[in-house]
Amino acid sequence: MIPGSEEHLRLLETARGERPADLVVRGGTVANVYSGEFLPGDVAVVGGHVAYVGNREGDVGDETEVIDASGMTVAPGYIEAHNHPWAMYNPSSLIEGVLPLGTTTLVADNLFFFMQMGVDGLSAMMDDLRDAPLDYLWVARLVSQAKFHGEREMFAPEKVSRLLDRDDVIGTAEVTRWTALASGDADVLAGIAEAKRRGKNSDGHTGGASEARLPALVAAGIDADHEAINKDELLHRLRFGLWTMMRQSSLRPDLPELLRAVTEDDADTRRLIMTTDGPSPEYVAENGFVDGMLRVAGESGVSPMAALQMVTINPATWLGRDHETGGLAPGRRANIVLLPNLETFRPETVVSGGKVVAKGGKLLAELPRLRWDAYGARPTFASNLPFGDPDFYPPRADGGIGSEVEMPTMKYKATVITGREDVVFPVEGGRVVASGGETATVIYAALVDRGGEWVSRGLVSGFADGVEGFASTYNNTTHLLVAGREPEAMALAATRVRGMDGGIAVVEGGEVVFEFPLTVCGMMSRGSFEENVEANRRLSAEMKKRGYPFHDIVYSLLFFTCDFLPSIRLTPLGVIEVKTGDVLSPSEAIPGGENRGS
Repeated sequence: MIPGSEEHLRLLETARGERPADLVVRGGTVANVYSGEFLPGDVAVVGGHVAYVGNREGDVGDETEVIDASGMTVAPGYIEAHNHPWAMYNPSSLIEGVLPLGTTTLVADNLFFFMQMGVDGLSAMMDDLRDAPLDYLWVARLVSQAKFHGEREMFAPEKVSRLLDRDDVIGTAEVTRWTALASGDADVLAGIAEAKRRGKNSDGHTGGASEARLPALVAAGIDADHEAINKDELLHRLRFGLWTMMRQSSLRPDLPELLRAVTEDDADTRRLIMTTDGPSPEYVAENGFVDGMLRVAGESGVSPMAALQMVTINPATWLGRDHETGGLAPGRRANIVLLPNLETFRPETVVSGGKVVAKGGKLLAELPRLRWDAYGARPTFASNLPFGDPDFYPPRADGGIGSEVEMPTMKYKATVITGREDVVFPVEGGRVVASGGETATVIYAALVDRGGEWVSRGLVSGFADGVEGFASTYNNTTHLLVAGREPEAMALAATRVRGMDGGIAVVEGGEVVFEFPLTVCGMMSRGSFEENVEANRRLSAEMKKRGYPFHDIVYSLLFFTCDFLPSIRLTPLGVIEVKTGDVLSPSEAIPGGENRGS
């Protein structure tokens, strides 16, 4: 952002050497990401902007704050160009977790805020984040991650356009349903066109797209992608002109493999960006954030300068903000990290907007006070939902005593990947029974519309075979996902989540053994970052006790209900086959669905 006229004049006076700076970082080695050099020098700051970088006298006055950077590298603050600030933490608590680690700019996905709060509530939240000690930029979703009746109305072009008109919205977000984009979905193409008319970007998602499918996606208007999982896929994306984001996340730590394109194939790094892609809280606590990716890059043989450029000037250039941020030069925003070494990339001091906001890993700045209830962030539940009825959750089937039915079962093969397995189940009282024999590893699952209109019922194996009852609004529909072996325990877990106004609950032996409220859009806690880390660790431990075999429960839950990953999924439309779009078992109406409540 260009400084105001008075501040701009002060900036010019200091740049000319005619008045002292407000802040001087003195005696360090400046990482010049523009020239690719490490140069001894000072950084002089006025207001929130850099006025001078180099060696001269006169920038320090009686009221100048001086930071001694002797023996340290002075680098631009890190930019996270593709982030989902709703992995249990919220946009405010995420600042607490990552600003002391050097991330001073974050490009945030608006999905669940938009779905729950609408344009007005989302806009109010974004306004309240403008003065945060971390710079928030946003991307606007064009569709959800799971089709539902009314989706097109929710994401109507006029609503998206209102967001694209904002100066803190840099363009459109990834379209996970990329096959619709490649086939020419009119609404999605219209949203991308609106972004282009405003000179803004369109982020991409091409997971699973072959080299032959990429040209159509690029032609549709995407500018970037973060879904390469090996060096060949990375090179394909670069060759098609995409800004290519290399992911190191709690779900997919792909960075060492992707960097082989640089260390082995000598790929040009100017259009490469590193991203954490919204990692879980416990992953950040154990591995860091952008600083963690820099460590991995160094361990993989990438030079410190090239690594820094991939989290500073490269993302700033993609964002179209390199005149404002991404480097240390006159007129740029004064986002600065002081690095004791170029092995850990953990800053001793973090400056954001010209102010010291963290030191020694401790946050010094105040977090923004977000008015969640005023934005409409608290999930609501219809009064007609029969949470406490165990018979509500098992799938329905015709047949009397002794009858059987073959049902498609969602079998987990990896953290977020499933396959289809058709299994024969006994039927009792019009309900499928999963309770032994060949069905011993199968649990019930139901996705319940919080508005009280519909329920989708299914069967799952390989997820957490021993869980008696589990319920969560943490999934990419934000509706109530209920799963377990025992319908009575499922009913208790669902009732508890309703009582918390959203969250996660695990039940065993008639008791709630884990609970964590997520009252922000059903996805996020209002608590501190550390509280989210602790809850994530406890949830991981409780689910592993009950048979969860994978490494990231946060993402397993998030994508349990999606419509873009193989193979079958439980969605608002019912149990679907992702590849074909076939509805294998449709959702059903809930009696009294017109009776909306709170």
